[in-house]
Amino acid sequence: MTKIRVTKEFNFEIAHALWNYNGPCSNIHGHSYRLFVTVTGEPVIDIKNPKLGMVIDFGDLKKIVHEEIIKPLDHAIILSQSAFESLKDAGNQMFSKQYIVDYQPTCENMAIDIVQKIKKKLPGQLTLHSIKLHETATSFAEWFASDNP
Repeated sequence: MTKIRVTKEFNFEIAHALWNYNGPCSNIHGHSYRLFVTVTGEPVIDIKNPKLGMVIDFGDLKKIVHEEIIKPLDHAIILSQSAFESLKDAGNQMFSKQYIVDYQPTCENMAIDIVQKIKKKLPGQLTLHSIKLHETATSFAEWFASDNP
């Protein structure tokens, strides 16, 4: 059977700050992220299956990414534990949706976190091929399964 790659694009907004960074990104700021998720699999060949011809129903992929990535991150502030410690006394509405992580929330580290979350939820017959996370229109991080045996 022929392997096919399918990709779905997602958009969300996140604020973050890079703890102890020596540039302007040490300040809280936001980005309009674009995420491309590509999975590999074989199209369903069972003519009785309502997913006939599909590698994955795009709606099923959307549900996985929405639950694991978009819902917790969209319009949140993502901070490392170190950065959070310096802000936790603020306690006002501007910080009501926080996503605290144990890593520096760079585009690269966020991509790794996204990969780990999506891989756990994919059906067994599918492989996560790649993700591309745009932090800005011209800057992005990519992860490929082939680079991570």
